[in-house]
Amino acid sequence: QVQLVESGPGLVKPSQTLSLTCTVSGDSVATSNYYWIWIRQPPGEGREWMGAIGSSGNTYYNPSLKDRISIYGDTSKNQFTLFLSSVTHEDTAVHYCARDRLIVTTQRNDYWGAGIQVTVSS
Repeated sequence: QVQLVESGPGLVKPSQTLSLTCTVSGDSVATSNYYWIWIRQPPGEGREWMGAIGSSGNTYYNPSLKDRISIYGDTSKNQFTLFLSSVTHEDTAVHYCARDRLIVTTQRNDYWGAGIQVTVSS
């Protein structure tokens, strides 16, 4: 069974860089036919696709975040990591990592992590 677990700080100060890691078991980020995705949901709002990484290392980012977002894979640890720089209060959200055959999706088509709350506050 595939499992994804998000980890990282729950509180980030404005202007700092948010860093979240997704640890995968039951599949390989290096060889999977799926994409590895980050999705977030701000309080009271809908889900937003942030970006994705494929097994080849190719990355895909939401244009609205393109200047601030990076996603990296660590095949030795079977993890992928999200970095979002220059955060503001608008980046407060529950962040989810997910696996999907689609690069861009906010639907629960496949396996998702439980989600991790990240609050941007001084």
